[in-house]
Amino acid sequence: MVGARQARLEARRRQARWLGAFGFLAAAVAPVALFRHVVAMLAEQPKLELHYMTGWLPWALLAGGLAFLLPVAWSAGMNPESRWFPRARAAYAGWGITLYLLGFLLAWQVARIQGAAFGGA
Repeated sequence: MVGARQARLEARRRQARWLGAFGFLAAAVAPVALFRHVVAMLAEQPKLELHYMTGWLPWALLAGGLAFLLPVAWSAGMNPESRWFPRARAAYAGWGITLYLLGFLLAWQVARIQGAAFGGA
């Protein structure tokens, strides 16, 4: 009985680790796939101006959000009593989700403005 329960627990932990890794990878790839034309246009003509630098702000927010979400995804399925389990996991998750959503929505807005300015969608 104890062996079957331990096997189910281990299977759930393994599933949580895969889900955490897949979710983090999807969160990292989605903005690049959706807004690659914006990044290409920004990288086309680099300038040292405030107006130009603000175009990179969504990507900085996305990177910050992913940096906070990395320990959360890494600790998915981990035993909370483990010494490697992040003690401030909920705070990391909160900051990561907030920064990621702000960056994603700002990137979306920049893409819409760029599309309207250059006759795209």
